[in-house]
Amino acid sequence: MKSELNTIVTLPYRVRAGNAHPLGSTVTNDGVNFSIYSEHATSVTLLLFQQDGDLEPIQEIHLDPTTNRTSCFWHVFVENLKSGAQYAYRVDGPNLPEAGLRYNSNKVLIDPYAKGNSDTLWERVDACHAEDNLHTSMRSVVIDYRNYDWEGDKPLQRPIQDCIIYEMHVRGFTASPTSKVTHPGTFRSVIEKIPYLQQLGITAVELLPVFEFDDKEMVRVVDGHELCNYWGYSTIGYFSPDSRYCVDPQLGSHINEFRDMVKALHRAGIEVILDVVYNHTNEGNHEGPTISFKGFDNLTYYYLSSQNKYYYMDYTGCGNTFNVNHPVVEKLILDSLEFWVKEMHVDGFRFDEGSVLTRDENGIPTQHPPVLWNIELSDSLANTKLFTEAWDAAGLYQIGSFPGYSWAEWNGRYRDDIRRFVRGDAGMVNDVATRISGSSDLYNHHLHGPTNSLNFITCHDGFTMMDLVTYNEKHNWANGESNQDGINENYSSNYGYEGDTSDEGIQAFRLQQIRNFISILLISQGIPMLLAGDEMGNTQYGNNNAYCQDNEISWIDWSLTESNENLIHFCKKLINLRKSVKSLRRKTFFTGAVNERGYKDLDWHGCKLYSPGWNNPSSRVLAFTLGSFVSDEPDLYVALNMEQQRLTFEVPPAPAGSAWKVYSDSSFLHADGEILQEQQVEVQYHSVLLLTLEKI
Repeated sequence: MKSELNTIVTLPYRVRAGNAHPLGSTVTNDGVNFSIYSEHATSVTLLLFQQDGDLEPIQEIHLDPTTNRTSCFWHVFVENLKSGAQYAYRVDGPNLPEAGLRYNSNKVLIDPYAKGNSDTLWERVDACHAEDNLHTSMRSVVIDYRNYDWEGDKPLQRPIQDCIIYEMHVRGFTASPTSKVTHPGTFRSVIEKIPYLQQLGITAVELLPVFEFDDKEMVRVVDGHELCNYWGYSTIGYFSPDSRYCVDPQLGSHINEFRDMVKALHRAGIEVILDVVYNHTNEGNHEGPTISFKGFDNLTYYYLSSQNKYYYMDYTGCGNTFNVNHPVVEKLILDSLEFWVKEMHVDGFRFDEGSVLTRDENGIPTQHPPVLWNIELSDSLANTKLFTEAWDAAGLYQIGSFPGYSWAEWNGRYRDDIRRFVRGDAGMVNDVATRISGSSDLYNHHLHGPTNSLNFITCHDGFTMMDLVTYNEKHNWANGESNQDGINENYSSNYGYEGDTSDEGIQAFRLQQIRNFISILLISQGIPMLLAGDEMGNTQYGNNNAYCQDNEISWIDWSLTESNENLIHFCKKLINLRKSVKSLRRKTFFTGAVNERGYKDLDWHGCKLYSPGWNNPSSRVLAFTLGSFVSDEPDLYVALNMEQQRLTFEVPPAPAGSAWKVYSDSSFLHADGEILQEQQVEVQYHSVLLLTLEKI
């Protein structure tokens, strides 16, 4: 070994022992420290490449177990190495798959803690067999992120109850030529669309996964078109922005291009929430590629079958499951989250299949999973918003019971109940009242409240809002799975014709139904989330599982901002109402308190005052008043009529000097600003009418 070290110092870069912490590649003024975890490896070699696309390394540094290893951490310091250099690892050790050990020094591995990666040469298939894949491997990039000029920026820390979230795919948001941006599908293009987001009025963007994933992964070929991993729910690098969303990734621009976007959004008052996937990785099952974690320490990083560790436990439906409550994996997750908050100024996270994180090292759900509680109790994450999908693919369903206090859960019950009610299903008024008032059946327990409910009608996974009112059935044929993928029960309706139609009556009614959805979403207690494009009537042509469609099916059509300008205006108006009326943004459930005008904080009605149809199984009608307890903010009256006929609703008497005024009417039967002259109002069929109490 001494002779090897003597050889190393004559090569381009001199080396010394280095430090075990921090993990990853860390740039200092005189070089770069490298450190990785591997408990069971017998040898580790660091490969250095001169520039992007080089087939051969300029230097191979063999780490000495006696000087370059501290417990389970392998480390080395490379003198005078600069940011922008590319590197990778070869790791050797026992190759006993049936025991969970999959070491193979032929496989070139990227750093789990890399801040950037390059896939210039990447061929996924070559990582799936035992032979050497040096010439077609991914490479990690050394990135110095110390001296970025944040210009005083920091996470916005908007109160959770004031959030209005806009879920979007970075690429799909601007990939269409109709977006007319300079760099379609990138972080920079998001910056170009900030004026639109500001005018719409949303307070946060929730980005589908932007961590490094294999966007070259081809799912299948359908009608001559290659389908790829478009959504990105298969992470391979938890510290690296995905190369595809960068303009100059070959220059190591990953970190700064993402930061530029965050800084610009923050200037506009818009928070950044990241959809994160810590439940599984892109390495798949026993037949999947070796990219990183499998090669460093498969036994540590994954849940393996207790009967035969050759196989992976698949609680995610994606081939493997990250061993999230192993101390090393838990550390990686915490380090990753804290990196994105401290160094990237991210405001919050949404955890995909978050229930996986409740499973202990044996895969058994537990009430006090270490990783979740450490996330919740981390000082560094104390002001960070936490959202979760409270279920997993193995049947664990924790809506209303997800461990912890701070987590806002994606409320699937809200989605389904509101869809059914607006469609016209009978007997839904009790459930709808519960959803609108904050889902107390799910969250009225210790230290929980309405803000533990993230309310949505649509999201990336399923129909868009336009498709919800255009199709009775899913149309996923373009996915090449014989229309068997995607959920079957969408609670949708085509209202007379399946798909696009020239029938102006059907077109108008569909838009009215979208306005109903938007109205109910934005007047409900909890945190509302809109799917990007819903406000302009964007369609996926009936595809409710567009995970593999990097094309016009998934891309937003920006020409709709002109053809559906009125729909956008309606959405803006409802967003403005939510922002201006505090009673729509409660942190606690209603108590029955009465304001100085004699209105309760919440009072339920039907067509007649104080007579909701709780016991009427055929009812499709609901109304309510919200009493304001803030000066200069109006009381509200809302009427929901999902019957097939126009109905007359009684409204509460207005105090002297005041009158009820029409704020919005999804049917346009009443004009905005119309003042009621009587103590009743006509409400069109399948419509939502909002009134505000105004001084006259």
